[in-house]
Amino acid sequence: MKGPLFYSKILLFGEYGIIKDSKGLSIPYNFFKGALKTDVNPEESAKKSNEKLKTFVSYLETLQDDKDCDVSFDLEALHKDVDQGMYFDSSIPQGYGVGSSGALVAAIYDKYATRKITVLENLTREKLLKLKAIFGKMESFFHGKSSGLDPLNSYLSLPILINSKDNIESTSLPSQNFEGRGAVFLLDSGITGETAPMVQIFMEKMKQEGFRNMLKDQFIKRTDACVEDFINGNVKSLFGNIKQLSNIVLDNFKPMIPNKFHNLWKQGIESNDYYLKLCGSGGGGYILGFTQDIDKAKKALKDYNLEVVYNF
Repeated sequence: MKGPLFYSKILLFGEYGIIKDSKGLSIPYNFFKGALKTDVNPEESAKKSNEKLKTFVSYLETLQDDKDCDVSFDLEALHKDVDQGMYFDSSIPQGYGVGSSGALVAAIYDKYATRKITVLENLTREKLLKLKAIFGKMESFFHGKSSGLDPLNSYLSLPILINSKDNIESTSLPSQNFEGRGAVFLLDSGITGETAPMVQIFMEKMKQEGFRNMLKDQFIKRTDACVEDFINGNVKSLFGNIKQLSNIVLDNFKPMIPNKFHNLWKQGIESNDYYLKLCGSGGGGYILGFTQDIDKAKKALKDYNLEVVYNF
């Protein structure tokens, strides 16, 4: 891959909750990455990506006329490059909740936006919110509705703390302890998930008063506590809150958990060997796991691929 690389991301906490103003914490995940590229003899996957880019460019043209979206692109250069076969060369799996479309949006903005906000500037809250709004509009092409958080994470390549919709900041995380046994890991469900239908299910559920109350009184409360604990390095308290959060998700977000993982989810809570939670919108892709003993978790989940992303 040539040119600037844009990385995948992991939303550690805040899935669904950030739609309703919970806290959130999103971190870059450098294992997967993508870059804009042009080949002399493109493969089939490159041609497919190029076709998708063509429709995306048409969408960006309409965005430039959107009064609510303060962004403009060098469309001439973009059209020229796409006509010459430019595509997004990416190792980020699609439909896995790790921000494949976010990385593409970040790459396009980085290369073609005029008057762009750069990573080298003093990134005030206003600038971050403006970037997030632009990215949200751009990424809506892929998902129907986007918070703009994935592209923001990919563009900045920094951990992002979401305090509320109108209050976001880049943040630092406690140093990893590579000798420690505690870990955050990704579990591969082996199924591709789609964001739009999952968000649709969530919006339907939000019409029920009971679900809304659960979201406010339980889900968001635990999510906020997990974010605080993680950032402040309160590992013991963190695992207490993650166990509760895992339980709340199992009870109230079952459609977002692939069926064959319901029992595995429950086993983790009962055995305390690991706790699972949604990674992104769910429905497939990766599932996030937290454990105080990675060897125990690997043993209990021996039939699955685990990828450690953070060590306690």
